[in-house]
Parts: sequence; C-alpha cells; structure tokens
Amino acid sequence: MAAGRVKTKLEKTGEIVAYSEVAVRNNAAVLEYCRTSMAALSGGTAGLLGLTSFYGFAFYVFAVVGLWGLILVKAGSQWKKYFISRKTILTHGFFGGLFTYVLFWTFLYGMVHVY
Repeated sequence: MAAGRVKTKLEKTGEIVAYSEVAVRNNAAVLEYCRTSMAALSGGTAGLLGLTSFYGFAFYVFAVVGLWGLILVKAGSQWKKYFISRKTILTHGFFGGLFTYVLFWTFLYGMVHVY
C-alpha cells in the first residue's frame, strides 16, 4: 500500500492544515461520480420536460447548484475535513458534467418530443 503525500495549506488565521493526497483524490473521485450521475439524471429530466434553449442550460445550472448545496449539507459544518475549498466543489468537473447533461438532454428530447 502506497503512502500518500501530505499537502498543507496556510489558513487566514495562521494555522497550517494538512491534507492527505489519497483522501483528496478519493473525495474528488466521489464528487465526479456524483456530478456525472446528476448530469445524466437532470439531462434526462430536461429532455422529458421538453426544455429547450436557455431554459435547458438554466436547468443544468440549477442542478449543479442544487448538488453543491446537498454536498455541503451532507458534509455539514465540518466540510473542511473533506474538501480544500467550497469553490472547488462547485466548479470541479462543471464542463465534463455539461457534456453528459447535453447528451442525455438531446437524446431523451429527441425520443419523446420529435415526431
């Protein structure tokens, strides 16, 4: 078993916080899995609802912000134990999830709403 490197970050209070590289990678992988699943489900939902144009992309932004909120609620006030910053939870994998979203959105929209 390989020992992971320890990353450190200097907080605004002057305190040094250490992060396990293995744990950070694992949390990023779990976050990517959640974002991909959310993108597929919300893309399918947008396609079934018949959303087009701006409304479809706004639905994706709504789903991303919703997932971000759910992850922060799940982590609770101890979110710093699991993630380096809240901004990375929101932005990490945004465009990769968008591609999955558009794939499912157009596929299900085409199956349901195009004659």
